[in-house]
Amino acid sequence: MKREEAFQLVQKHLKNKNLIKHSLAVEACMRAVAERLNKDVQKWGLTGLLHDLDYEMTEKSPERHTDETVNILKDEDVDPEILRTIQAHAGKVSCESEMEWAIYSIDPLTGLIVAATLMHPSKKLKEVDLDFIKRRYKEKSFARGAKREDIEQIKNIGMDLDEFISICLKAMQGIHKELGL
Repeated sequence: MKREEAFQLVQKHLKNKNLIKHSLAVEACMRAVAERLNKDVQKWGLTGLLHDLDYEMTEKSPERHTDETVNILKDEDVDPEILRTIQAHAGKVSCESEMEWAIYSIDPLTGLIVAATLMHPSKKLKEVDLDFIKRRYKEKSFARGAKREDIEQIKNIGMDLDEFISICLKAMQGIHKELGL
């Protein structure tokens, strides 16, 4: 599957602009981490872009999250590793590969970065730095939905937390216009 086809599916299945922006953020971070690890940037990016494809369909039945995505994508030309990784981000299968651990940690981190940006005096992603994110990260009551223990699982691929946050922050800053930040 090509990136353009994947993005068309995202636009077809996700109507909430914030969910589309979240998918773009996860895609950017997945691509950046893949590049850092010398992995397949295209495959990792597609995985990030498609990971919440069924979110609106399953939001009232979260236990079905990713099941509908797999159903939608099973007839498309999608690598089975992408499908498994999408399932792993929602805990449907245990994380085993680097790509699975990466998306598991990236998904909540993107939410934390967006929330921190909205708290920044400028509200501009380009002006947010690692130090600002780390201060918000340490505040237990800040962005509670961004589970710190999930973000910290990036250690399973041998990546330091500061490096990981920096990579993702830079990746999201690179698409700040698309994210509206």
